Amino acid sequence: SKAVFLFFLFKGYNFCFSFAKQQIVCYNNIEKTLIERTDKRIRLHMKKKKIALIAHDNKKQEIVEWACHNKQALSKYVLCGTGHTAKLVEEATGLPVQAYLSGPLGGDQQIGAKVAEGEIDAVVFFWDPLQMQPHDPDVKALLRIAVVYDIPIATNKATADCVLK
Repeated sequence: SKAVFLFFLFKGYNFCFSFAKQQIVCYNNIEKTLIERTDKRIRLHMKKKKIALIAHDNKKQEIVEWACHNKQALSKYVLCGTGHTAKLVEEATGLPVQAYLSGPLGGDQQIGAKVAEGEIDAVVFFWDPLQMQPHDPDVKALLRIAVVYDIPIATNKATADCVLK
């Protein structure tokens, strides 16, 4: 028979639950950086994952159609998005979508901050690469922060479908 263990973190301490012995053992011999990385990964598995939905004006209809087509899959996630996109997706799908500010008014930055805090697990951002945006530095900052924190960021339907799988 194989021994089965469950490792988890609580308040910065590592714990190991032995199913065979029905006991929890506390230990804290891993470096803090490793604990923080592991803690983020464990939190992702223990809670419902959160996906941010963002779309530039020329792409709003596209993200709404994509969300309607993937309504069942999206219902397994906590959804959030920038102002008007969140409202349109919520109205079209009936799924709750937490709305942040509009992108040009700081919504992209709010979502970037949530990514950095480990509260957003993936971003679906249908952006328009052919049109200049007044908040272009914010858009680039959001794309950069997603890469820095190694979270999936889908910028079109094909990659958004892959994120949901």
